[in-house]
Amino acid sequence: MRNLTILLAGAALAAATAASAQTPAAPAAAAAPTLAAGATVYDPTGAEAGTVDSINGDLVVVSTGTNKISMPKASFGAGAKGPMVSVTKAQIDAAAGQAAAQQTAALKSALVVGAPVKGSGGTPIGTVKSIAADNVVVQSAKGPVAVPLNAFSAGQGGLTIAMTAAEFETAAAAATASAAPQ
Repeated sequence: MRNLTILLAGAALAAATAASAQTPAAPAAAAAPTLAAGATVYDPTGAEAGTVDSINGDLVVVSTGTNKISMPKASFGAGAKGPMVSVTKAQIDAAAGQAAAQQTAALKSALVVGAPVKGSGGTPIGTVKSIAADNVVVQSAKGPVAVPLNAFSAGQGGLTIAMTAAEFETAAAAATASAAPQ
């Protein structure tokens, strides 16, 4: 199951909201839905769009069974059956697939030898030394460290790994110690 963050906003959300406003099951503008983990989320036709997985601040993580996405609380209305969104399960999954393809393309473009690598907190860790099928060797101050390819993401800040610089240093030290001859 892919775990993606998709914020439905801008023209896509406005278009979907306008389309759903023409259906009788559209949420009332003033109605506040009851959102809780485990709650079923419905589309404008009353069909199931997913289930609330968790709530983190103003974001609601919805699982469609195929994808987990984050949507702003403002994307939800109160429908006849329960919490409702203005898009269908198929539209959510299509958007998730498109976002995954864009993320993959961005990572592929950013992941080049010599590219700087940062930890999840934004602290520089090192640079890409080499790239293999399943891992990337990061040249850090402590030496080269192989990192699984799936630990990387690319964003506006460049290449980031899914750990802080301190966690990276701890993991690199542990890997070096276990690889040392005894």
